[in-house]
Amino acid sequence: MAEKADYREIINEYKEQIRILKDEVDEMQSKLKEKDSALKRTSQKYEYAVEDFDKANSEIKKLEEQIKTLKGKPSKILT
Repeated sequence: MAEKADYREIINEYKEQIRILKDEVDEMQSKLKEKDSALKRTSQKYEYAVEDFDKANSEIKKLEEQIKTLKGKPSKILT
């Protein structure tokens, strides 16, 4: 009879360990999802920053071309 009680105790301990491990897995999966979402947001911000940078570089090049064009023309000062 004592052996059956020992086995039940062992089985109950294993069940408790399994429950704890399942909880830990759930927690880890939840944290992974949070990190994945944060990574996606950061990547999107990076993409927007790159787009803004490209637009700014394009505008700078246009302005540089306009400056070059204006340097070749005589300046007109209105008085």
